[in-house]
Amino acid sequence: MNNIPVLKLTNVRKSFKQGNQTLDVLKGADLEIKTGEIVALVGPSGSGKSTLLQIAGLLEKPDEGTISLAGNDCSKSSDNIRTGLRRDYLGFVYQYHNLLPDFNAVENVCLPQMISGDKSQKDIVKRAEWLLDRLGLKDRKKHRPTELSGGEQQRVAIARGLANTPRLLLADEPTGNLDPQTSDVVFEELLKFVRETGLSAIIATHNHELASKMDRKITLKDGKIEDLRASLRVSDKNFYDN
Repeated sequence: MNNIPVLKLTNVRKSFKQGNQTLDVLKGADLEIKTGEIVALVGPSGSGKSTLLQIAGLLEKPDEGTISLAGNDCSKSSDNIRTGLRRDYLGFVYQYHNLLPDFNAVENVCLPQMISGDKSQKDIVKRAEWLLDRLGLKDRKKHRPTELSGGEQQRVAIARGLANTPRLLLADEPTGNLDPQTSDVVFEELLKFVRETGLSAIIATHNHELASKMDRKITLKDGKIEDLRASLRVSDKNFYDN
């Protein structure tokens, strides 16, 4: 069995300039994600959850620290190598779907596979349709984003994030823009798919009920990661809410 973590962050630090001041967002964050593990990332607004996901996704470079993706040390990799690693190992889902309005659902899901350039058109379409079927959009595949509900649009965005068969899915508030009922349905579909396919995932969320359904909870506090293996106490609730 492969015991190499799909993701390992060690002593990651990141600061941003705000005028004449320096804002220290990450102050030595450590994180390890095992293969097949689904981790909830929680914390107050502005704590650095999105920054952490950007660094984990090789979209942002840390000021200090190391990043290992499936055993590949990415800390000092060139932009070309980081782009290749993102393509081969990572999938992304954001709060806002960002679908291309002139393309239907299948075409939106096909795009990441077309960019990778290693599949035939037939195989690309086949996987896109399979993903949409699995996410409950069998009868909506030819619809454009404006013809889909908010929940359906986000399902398409999830399918797009899974199109290149990633090892690790990074999701930043993937249901945060949906009403509570739709959010629950879409999240359950996402969670079911991730578990059935053996993916690893880090899912940032403010929803405590959704977080409790994952394998583990971690929180960003004062620039560092705390592992919340036990359930959150009721008294903690206000800390994590907007």
